Amino acid sequence: MSSEAILGLSILMSFVAFSIVTRLYIWPKLLVMRREDALIPLVVPHTFRFVGLSFLVPGVVSPSLSAAFAKPAAYGDLAAAVLAVVAILALVARASWAIPIVWVFNLWGTVDLLHAIYQGQIGVGIGPGSLGATFFIPTLVVPPLLVMHGLIFWLLVRPRQSSRPPDGIDDRRSGRLC
Repeated sequence: MSSEAILGLSILMSFVAFSIVTRLYIWPKLLVMRREDALIPLVVPHTFRFVGLSFLVPGVVSPSLSAAFAKPAAYGDLAAAVLAVVAILALVARASWAIPIVWVFNLWGTVDLLHAIYQGQIGVGIGPGSLGATFFIPTLVVPPLLVMHGLIFWLLVRPRQSSRPPDGIDDRRSGRLC
């Protein structure tokens, strides 16, 4: 099997695996949560996007990895991580600007990932071997992040629900069954 086929199959399997996790464990929880509360666990994993800086570390990636790919991918991920931290702090504090900063984070984070995919496949056109040890980022990390971005968009555009969960759902914050 070629390196390109392995890369493609790995990305596909990551999407499949995380879609199963999402359907079985994440989606049911999101449906009964307040929007602001549901956004927090979807944004938190993006705080680890600083890992994209590894695209800039010699020895971690091949010397053949183009800087035209590595620099925007690395710094775009760092910016997304910082925006994720700001969004989480705003959501936790219930700041009036929490939802707008989540929009900014989610738009930036999605465009950054899609730009990196485009650059890697079409624009700059990198070979899977040039990723070196960062091979796990597009194969294991990016697909779940894109799924989470989709879920965040869904939460941002869906009609607001009341803060009271549906009947029979345990409201853990108050310790009572609604």
